[in-house]
Amino acid sequence: MSKRPKLIATDLDGTVVAHYGEISQRTINAFRKAYSMGIEIFFVTGRPPRWMPEIQEAFGIGKAICGNGAMLYDLQNAKVLEEWLLPVDAQLETVKRLRAAIPQISFAVESHNYFHREKIYVPRWDVGIDNVGVEKIEEVISSPALKLLARCSQQELTSDEMLAIATKELEGIVTVTHSNPHDSLLEISAINVSKGATLSKMAARLNINAQDCVSFGDNPNDISMLQWCGRSYAMADGHPAAAKHAKGIALPHTDDGVAIIIEELLELPA
Repeated sequence: MSKRPKLIATDLDGTVVAHYGEISQRTINAFRKAYSMGIEIFFVTGRPPRWMPEIQEAFGIGKAICGNGAMLYDLQNAKVLEEWLLPVDAQLETVKRLRAAIPQISFAVESHNYFHREKIYVPRWDVGIDNVGVEKIEEVISSPALKLLARCSQQELTSDEMLAIATKELEGIVTVTHSNPHDSLLEISAINVSKGATLSKMAARLNINAQDCVSFGDNPNDISMLQWCGRSYAMADGHPAAAKHAKGIALPHTDDGVAIIIEELLELPA
């Protein structure tokens, strides 16, 4: 018979956070109840820490893995605990290879305390953090980074098309993924850094195995986590690649899909 999980990990945007930024009360209640029953809660996201205060405010519980696995973040005390960063040489090699493969590409680089972009890189979310921009991102690549971002600002290629090219060009150098099929945007981390890899490390520290973990996600950057967990659910309205690697399907976030499954899991015996 199935048992109640010991750890629940979830992506945020498009999974439990609506695209207009809201989190339903039913979702908040489900996670809080799970936490009150002794279940470990991890919010596993591509977001940097500067986008996490609203999550802490909404839930008031749980731990966080940010930057697609590149950072362990103390959500309740707003502190960076550990990082697995992208080295300078890997950043520069990635930029060089992608410029050759996708000539119209532009770049941004981010860490927990900065966001730099090229002038032709059109930011969707971080407008205001860096309105100036540089001509070439190489000018500001001087330290290990949380994430390198690569964009076709005129959307000449889709994120999926960009990912297919980049995966081939960057094999063995970095980990490349995306979290938005409509945005012509790649997210690039250090080699072997992913949501699944970091979640598995955290679970091991808690003496919890994959079979006792449940995860939820909606995009390619969630695949490693969906694959690793013994039980995993892709969102019904998410990217088709996520569904291929999950063990089950959850209703869309607009229908409280994650909350419904958590409520069912909490009925199981410990």
